[in-house]
Amino acid sequence: MTQASPTLPTIPAGWPVHTLPEIRAELCAPGMPFEMDTVTIRGVPTRVWKHALADLRGVLAAARTHGSADFLVYGEERVSFDAFHRAVAALMAALAARGVGKGDRVALAMRNLPEWPVAFMAVCALGAIIVPLNAWWTGEELAFALEDSGSKLLIADADRWTRIAPHAAGLPLQKVIVSRGACEGAERLEDLIGAPANWSALPDAELPAAEIHSDDPAGIFYTSGTTGRPKGALGTHRNLTTNIMTSAWSGAQSARRRGEGLPEPRPRVILLAVPFFHATAFSATLMGSLAGGSRLVLLHKWDTLEAMRLIEKERVTMTGGVPFIAWQLIEHPERKNFDLSSLEAIAYGGAPSAPELVSAIWQTFGALPGNGWGMTETSATVTHHMAEDYLNRPSSCGPPAPVASLEIRADDGVTVLPPNTVGELWASGPMIVAGYWNRPEATAQTFVNGWVRTGDLAKLDDEGFCTIVDRAKDVIIRGGENIYSIEVENVLYEHPAVTDAALVGIPHRTLGEEPAAVVYLAPGAEASEEELRAFVAARLAGFKVPVRIAFIAETLPRNANGKILKNALKALLTDPGLAET
Repeated sequence: MTQASPTLPTIPAGWPVHTLPEIRAELCAPGMPFEMDTVTIRGVPTRVWKHALADLRGVLAAARTHGSADFLVYGEERVSFDAFHRAVAALMAALAARGVGKGDRVALAMRNLPEWPVAFMAVCALGAIIVPLNAWWTGEELAFALEDSGSKLLIADADRWTRIAPHAAGLPLQKVIVSRGACEGAERLEDLIGAPANWSALPDAELPAAEIHSDDPAGIFYTSGTTGRPKGALGTHRNLTTNIMTSAWSGAQSARRRGEGLPEPRPRVILLAVPFFHATAFSATLMGSLAGGSRLVLLHKWDTLEAMRLIEKERVTMTGGVPFIAWQLIEHPERKNFDLSSLEAIAYGGAPSAPELVSAIWQTFGALPGNGWGMTETSATVTHHMAEDYLNRPSSCGPPAPVASLEIRADDGVTVLPPNTVGELWASGPMIVAGYWNRPEATAQTFVNGWVRTGDLAKLDDEGFCTIVDRAKDVIIRGGENIYSIEVENVLYEHPAVTDAALVGIPHRTLGEEPAAVVYLAPGAEASEEELRAFVAARLAGFKVPVRIAFIAETLPRNANGKILKNALKALLTDPGLAET
């Protein structure tokens, strides 16, 4: 079905009705929903949400109150909150009987299945440490994380265990539990808790006892590892429960910004289009859905046609994850054949987004765009940017949540730079992880007195809105001139034929390096290298214009976190035969 193309929202005279300091003073005042407190975390006084749930057992208790409402949808499988709680309690008992206790590491290697959040919550609610593994990894990469984390037990789907098994010799694993398949040497998860269709028939048991404190470890979350071996970020229960309040704050801030009252809490229907092992999914999405009663519609893997079918069937109100997903929905030639009118919001983070995507979402779907900034080391969300604020500041990732602080620092890591000055972004707050697992040197370099040095180059404006300029390692230095790749990529995105773009540096004998781009054109669109270079030259200084542009037949390669694999693109630019020209 054809969607309406609404005009951009009209900003009322005198907008914003309330400034950010006014909103924070109102909503964070004593007795208000977003009241804050100060606690000491790892020796550092830290602002926290006073009314945040203490730990993941509290999240499970909140989820249980949603009873028979649908929580998980996967194909024809539907799991209610009640059935989910029963499955978690049953798995906790089974894990405890197999010797899993506080501080033990339990790995989870699985695609997006209903069993994934059951395993995640069961392990954490026992006081053990969950180790979600990237389902896209090879057997060798999976084995590395199992050894590095010292996981004593693995819960995996059959495909992942098939990859790992040839590398299992010498790993610390004592038990393996496999779902959706029978594998030699492994127990079947279905023998312990049954299949999802039967979870509602499990006993309505209370959770096995466990003593958990807010700052106890909850998980080892491996960084995306675009270069070198990934590091395990040690996240806590507080890190994860903070995200629930931060997400609620974002909606409240947007409403008050428009002069409206606080929005009534209501469940959403969310198409989960990113892997559960992504921080956007397990932290920013799963936690809030459990506490707030939202339904998660699962995709086994991203497929645009299947996504549109599910949006129509389930009346999905929110989706996103990374900008690439939004573009795929907007530009798919069969979009007109689906009723996507239920979409209210498309939100994303984890990767740079073109400013034009913001208005494209509104004009295509009538849905409000949302963005945010975070990283594995911040348990996902530090900033949120939504609705009219985002429509009017499309290059920004928003202001920090009230419990978070951002600073722009000079290269010395000490000097705080003034507003509108580019430097390294530092962040602090209750969402910052405890450090890197078994990496004391890396921990000392990255985590300093409650702050994390992010490696992102950014600037803060006078109101505290953050704009990410580039990853420090992605800055291209051409003859002493800095070229921020996001700036050039955003210009390429402005061209109507360009759907996906990335700028990388290629070696130059005298200049050191030069900018070059790889682009993917929208289906049916045409543009030449000369046309695109001229398009950039008309908008940016000459030294920023890509010296070469390669075209590829598919969207740019990304890792599971949605980050473009820029190292893989350099081969396309040094070996033109690999690209579509």
